[in-house]
Amino acid sequence: MIRAVIYARYSTDHQREESIDDQVEICRRAIEAQGWTLVRVYDDRAISGGSRFRPGYEALIRDADAKAFDVVVAESLDRLSRRLADIAALHDQLTYLGIRLFTPPTGEITPMHIGLIGTMSQMFVADLVQKIRRGQLGRIRAGKSPGGLPYGYDIADDGGERGGRRINPAEAAIVRRIFEEYVAGSSPRTIAKRLNEEGVPGPSGQGWRDTTIRGQVDRGTGFLNNEIYTGRLVWNRCKFVKNPKTGKRLPRVNPPETWEVTDVPEQRIIPDALWEAAKARQEAIRHVMTAKGGAALNEAHRPRFLLSGLLKCGACGGGYTITGKDRYGCATHRSKGTCANGLSIKRQPLEERVFAGLQNGLMAPEMVEEFTREFHAELNRQAREGQQQKAERQRELQAVTRKVSAMVDAIEAGAFNSSVKERLDQLERRKSELENALASASTASPVRIHPNVAKIYRKKAEQLEKLFEDETTKDEAFTIVRSLIDRVVLTPTDEGLIAELHGDLAGILTLCEPQKSQRPTADAVRRQLSVVAEEGLEPPTKGL
Repeated sequence: MIRAVIYARYSTDHQREESIDDQVEICRRAIEAQGWTLVRVYDDRAISGGSRFRPGYEALIRDADAKAFDVVVAESLDRLSRRLADIAALHDQLTYLGIRLFTPPTGEITPMHIGLIGTMSQMFVADLVQKIRRGQLGRIRAGKSPGGLPYGYDIADDGGERGGRRINPAEAAIVRRIFEEYVAGSSPRTIAKRLNEEGVPGPSGQGWRDTTIRGQVDRGTGFLNNEIYTGRLVWNRCKFVKNPKTGKRLPRVNPPETWEVTDVPEQRIIPDALWEAAKARQEAIRHVMTAKGGAALNEAHRPRFLLSGLLKCGACGGGYTITGKDRYGCATHRSKGTCANGLSIKRQPLEERVFAGLQNGLMAPEMVEEFTREFHAELNRQAREGQQQKAERQRELQAVTRKVSAMVDAIEAGAFNSSVKERLDQLERRKSELENALASASTASPVRIHPNVAKIYRKKAEQLEKLFEDETTKDEAFTIVRSLIDRVVLTPTDEGLIAELHGDLAGILTLCEPQKSQRPTADAVRRQLSVVAEEGLEPPTKGL
């Protein structure tokens, strides 16, 4: 029985959901015609084929590695990917796994199809991008919007032409108020909180955030940097490039000489004097922030502390960030005012609870046993891999030796040229490499555990916190412990904040908890894990 799977995809929200069903039906009929058995359908909806980071596609790759099917069927190659490199890599991987790739119009896909169809798909995408940009440029030159509707404007129907905008008087008043309050000395955070408290709907009906107002000066984002409010359309200020390793699109600012600027005085909301005053204040603040070498903002965004970026508010789901010297507070409460959780917590007591819980848990007998089991498993895994690698090299050596003998026979028969000589040299080099590798391979020794492993393990666990004090090990220890923590949820209660730990570290500590019959009472746990209270805080810490 040949097991077949189907992959289907469409690119944008503007396409029909039924597109998936149509693709699946075409592929299903092809599978029936071939006499194969359909075992699964993978799909991605409203996701571009320019990225391989798609849930359905990634699931297909994982199942292929597990050899869960024998053939992949798609309506066409461009459903699987629009990038030549990605479709070629997929074909290579499937070929290595012994899995075929099939499309109804073409049949079984070969390397020739990959080269021709893959190149055409990628050229199609590049051509489409250029046509879209050409259309956007034409709209900008005509004073129309290339896409998107900024706050402060409504869509205007200019004789059936799309892209026209007219000022929304109510929203325009809010825009002017934001600029006036900012120039008068209010921070974007304060302005956002006031607007939220007054119930003023934000862009797209969402709440106001300080970043919505502040934006980024170099990219022209945010209310305070959007030049449309001065009656100027600016296009091509940024471009987005995709990181091939992560699939994420990252912005890059284009040189000013490449920007397209069109005056649209009828869309002006902010007078020049008010705009210039806002820019002057921005520049003054930038000078203050960069007075110490220009790294103040960058340093603020780095995880300087153990739990930075890992703390979440249990009331609203927002982040807990530094709100004062060594104190964490709810960022949503502070920046938007829409969360009622005003409790904060000192950094040091919270970190101490993590260290204490980790050390106590790791020194439990159960953890030593777990360590011993994992140690055995790792050594056995290495021995298996070594034997498997040795067997693979022996098989390859036999194959290379046969090829060398065949080529020597061909040369003796008179079939000699530069290409044959070059290929023979390659085979001889590979044969020598394999022979050396097999000769130097060591025989796996029996697994032995040091008699003092428990004492060694306990000593390492006790020294955990000291690793953070040693500059030579601090960064590595910091990274390892943070990688074990998914998040710490801080939830306000009548007594203060309850901290709940999530992630691999929580699993480690769970392994170390006593059995139910030995579990201490809730009051005992609370007393044991409580943090010394400070102003406005009585935080019993759960799970640490």
